[in-house]
Amino acid sequence: MITLVLGGARSGKSSFAQQIAWQRGGYDVIYLATALSGDEEMAARIKDHRQNRPIEWKTIEEPLQVSKIFSALPPGQVVVLDCLTILISNILLREAEAGPTDFDFAATGNEKEVFLEIEMMLKHSREKKLDLIMVSNEVGQSLVPTYRLGRLYRDVVGRANQLLAGVAGQVYLLYAGLPVEIKELAQKHLEQYHNGGDE
Repeated sequence: MITLVLGGARSGKSSFAQQIAWQRGGYDVIYLATALSGDEEMAARIKDHRQNRPIEWKTIEEPLQVSKIFSALPPGQVVVLDCLTILISNILLREAEAGPTDFDFAATGNEKEVFLEIEMMLKHSREKKLDLIMVSNEVGQSLVPTYRLGRLYRDVVGRANQLLAGVAGQVYLLYAGLPVEIKELAQKHLEQYHNGGDE
């Protein structure tokens, strides 16, 4: 079971994902955090996230190799992955140097690693029959980034979200804290389209 929770910045997606996890797993939930506290702002965000989830949940911090964590989890475990977009950023910028040219070069070389990691995550999730709730940002509805690395990141995240939405049982989109289940809506629309109906 895979549930994908999408939304923009401060849309309420992490809180909603935690609500789903609580309903399904209670205190027996593993929270996989991908963020690194590289500066004071990110450290504050991480602290805020920690305070807003049950202290009984087990938190595992892993910025790069989430699939290896999945492979070691017990079968049927309820897992929250928060979040995919930071995981993608971490992989794209791995081994990058300080200059913009180096960032671009490293990100281009690591693009394939992003999708390899996602494939392995899905593989282990299926094998372990995990109840996986994945949080990801919707990054395609804002202005087109003016720099190459930003455009690459947006494109990779968009493709990853499409891939995961295709295999997920449920896909939620959050606006101002309000969730909409969009996969069921999409399937109904496609059925009406194929049947030639207008209702």
